[in-house]
Amino acid sequence: MMAWLIQNIGTIVITLLLIVIVAGIISRLIKDKKQGKSSCGGNCAHCRMCENCRGRQKPVH
Repeated sequence: MMAWLIQNIGTIVITLLLIVIVAGIISRLIKDKKQGKSSCGGNCAHCRMCENCRGRQKPVH
């Protein structure tokens, strides 16, 4: 078991580092969402995603 750990220590360290980074990003996104921060500029008339923006319907032009 110890020999396997020594042979794969680089892979293990990089994997743990990536897990920590991804967890940090996810927790930051959740924290921002709870605080009401988002990438929405509030100008739904010019937004491609406005159908999904806070349940509003896409404006008819």
